[in-house]
Amino acid sequence: MSRPIHPAPLRRGTAAACAALLFVALAPGTASGADPTPAPSSTSSSPPPPAGDTGLAGLDPRITAIMRKPEYRNAQWGLLQTEPDGGRVVHSLFPGQFFIPGSTAKLLSVSGPWQTLGADHRFVTPLYAVGERDGATLTGDLDLVAQGDLTMGGRTRPDGTVAYTDLDHTYANDFPGATLTPENPLAGIDRLARQVREAGITRVDGDVIVDSRLFLPDPELVPTPTPMIINDNLIDLMTTPGDRAGAAARLDWRPKVAPYEVTSAVKTVAAGQPTAVTVTATDGGTRMRLTGTIAADAEPLLRTSPIGDPAAFGRVALIEALERAGVHVTADPSGPNPVGRLPRDYDGRPRVAAYTSPPYSQYAKLILKVSHNLGANLGICLLAVTADSNQCEAGFPVLADFLDRAGVDRKQAQLMDGRGGNPADRATPQVLVQMLAYWQRTPDARLFREALPILGVDGLLAENCRSCPARGKVFAKTGAAVGGDALNDRLAVGAITIAGYLDKGGGRFDTFYAGVNGASTPGADPTEVLSIANDLALIAAYLQESSSP
Repeated sequence: MSRPIHPAPLRRGTAAACAALLFVALAPGTASGADPTPAPSSTSSSPPPPAGDTGLAGLDPRITAIMRKPEYRNAQWGLLQTEPDGGRVVHSLFPGQFFIPGSTAKLLSVSGPWQTLGADHRFVTPLYAVGERDGATLTGDLDLVAQGDLTMGGRTRPDGTVAYTDLDHTYANDFPGATLTPENPLAGIDRLARQVREAGITRVDGDVIVDSRLFLPDPELVPTPTPMIINDNLIDLMTTPGDRAGAAARLDWRPKVAPYEVTSAVKTVAAGQPTAVTVTATDGGTRMRLTGTIAADAEPLLRTSPIGDPAAFGRVALIEALERAGVHVTADPSGPNPVGRLPRDYDGRPRVAAYTSPPYSQYAKLILKVSHNLGANLGICLLAVTADSNQCEAGFPVLADFLDRAGVDRKQAQLMDGRGGNPADRATPQVLVQMLAYWQRTPDARLFREALPILGVDGLLAENCRSCPARGKVFAKTGAAVGGDALNDRLAVGAITIAGYLDKGGGRFDTFYAGVNGASTPGADPTEVLSIANDLALIAAYLQESSSP
């Protein structure tokens, strides 16, 4: 899923008014109470349905009952299920029509870096000594050369895998229930600092600089990737009720790095009363204040605030980590990141430390399991780097070349980002199923399949269908594109989608897509979107349970 989406200008100067397309069905939607297969007409100028379009024929009646619910009367459904051997179509409904993909677009954008970089690719972030060394003293700078490492050790478990929760902290401001992983967000920075001390340096008469020249931040990618990323470029703010109504709420936050400061005026209210906490950030995001209320019986509430300057944040974090490790830095930690001091290159400079990431397949799993938007957008920038460009937009031709080699018809997709959240993003059921089918022909087939959320087990499908026969037998990426409908005081659900694999037994995994565009919720409560998402999860479950016609 993507975060709730608000109108935004299209990339490269396209008219901002086109953003409204995100909130409407792609084409005139047939009422879901009727068979969506177009009826022949001698006067109709509409093109015939795409080859293989079976309509509702042969579908499990439980699926057609969902599609015909009154709340989908103005919506458009799409569906495609194919068998692995030869790709025989099992069910098909508008397979060649463009739909808003939501985060099912990540099936395309994550596949590109996975296969271009390689499943075993590790990001090595080096730290160079630039200056003259006399014993334990470096007269000069320590330059940390950012490599686009998504977590910098902040989620790495002792066994080397990347930790995630089913509802990631990056969604904390949008949905209730987001939680934190227990790992230290500064673990990679701390490891670098210890390596400097182990290299025999105890004093730096100079500065610490984060070199972020790998690629330029592209503001058209939202959230915007940066070469240096710590804790997803977020400050986590956890509010816990006080001991009684009227008491001040307790606050904890991370990662604690100067000069970032947090204050809270949140009060505890009686059990059952509303919980509403607002975060206000000033001074470039370095001063945060929480206001509002939290009920005495409420669970701890997580909010986040963006890090305004990730490179400067990383610089301060490293200086503080060096001090903890016994390395004194004479530069002012609160000063700017002095990029003007960076050398042209690091040829001949001694590397005194390096942090090595888990393999990219672990990052891909994180992105797919929790629908990590920053990580998906980062993949586009990393593809640009493989083309020797520091412009993230140069990653799209690299992705296009990969899709061509994979036999995926990229003309059936439109992407302006990696997350599937740009108003222009579109994909047909066919192109997503082609991408899924490609993976089944690769040595990483199982690794990719198990990187997807698993129905009733983990990721964004953890809470769906926990008692269904299909539990554990659907591996699928979910997607959502949701905005506001001020006219009717409700939410406009541009899309809820799901695409992945159905374990049909005996080693057979059918590929499938199901999606609805142009639905809406009864009111403005974001949790009402979850009922639509649950309908899509149920459709996937019923496809898995049903015998092929």
